[in-house]
Amino acid sequence: MHDNDKSPTVADLAYVIAGSEATGGAGLQVDLKTFQELGVYGLGTVTCIVSFDPANGWGHRFFPVPAEVIAAQMEAATAAYELDVVKIGMLGTPATIEVVAEGLRRQPWRHVVLDPVLICKGQEPGAALDTDNALREQVLPLATVVTPNLFEARTLSGMDVIETVDQLIEAAHRIQDLGPRYVVAKGGVDLPGADAVDVLVDGDEVTVLSTPKIGQERVSGAGCTLAAAITAELAKGADVGDAVAHAKSFVTAGIEGRMSGRAPFESVWQGAARV
Repeated sequence: MHDNDKSPTVADLAYVIAGSEATGGAGLQVDLKTFQELGVYGLGTVTCIVSFDPANGWGHRFFPVPAEVIAAQMEAATAAYELDVVKIGMLGTPATIEVVAEGLRRQPWRHVVLDPVLICKGQEPGAALDTDNALREQVLPLATVVTPNLFEARTLSGMDVIETVDQLIEAAHRIQDLGPRYVVAKGGVDLPGADAVDVLVDGDEVTVLSTPKIGQERVSGAGCTLAAAITAELAKGADVGDAVAHAKSFVTAGIEGRMSGRAPFESVWQGAARV
């Protein structure tokens, strides 16, 4: 049998709806790299562009994609493939949230993984609050898995302080009451202690995932990578518990092998787990 006589391999599919980050360290670029590393065919819809400004303290410059362009991208992606697992990343404006929520409601999804990016530093405070409220009302109820960091967990849960694992678990339960079945609340480097602790809450069942902290500073793209890795594993048929555990290992390796450049932050390298 010649090589070209072999049956082609059918790849699992993972879809992401998220913003683009120009340095490649977060957003859609990270999601697609993660999908590729974990052996799934990834496709994505761009919701906005975030471009750091190196001439102004590396502040955020935020450029939303028009809602009709987002709708057209979603229409093409969902027509081209039978998609049933999607990750939602940064949306950025109430108009974007409305069009994405409308698109998601057009078909059933086995899993909607929401990385609830609440605030972009390039937005005015009032616009950011409107975006937070719209995300909570329109997209959070559609999610099956939500992956808030410590700040997002405090905001969504209404808790003023999260300083212990027990408080992180309480926050996850409160967020679960808003709609999603599974909550992965991430303590990261911000939760006091020697370990980076995340908790997975599924109803009354709680799983604590803990690894030693790698430094004391946040690494760009860690949250994006974790949610994308969960999405990829779910696309391959893993259950949520196994997907979260695998994603935790994957992102830990990426933080250990992180990339440095001229920017004042380091970025997760998704290829580190492979090598």
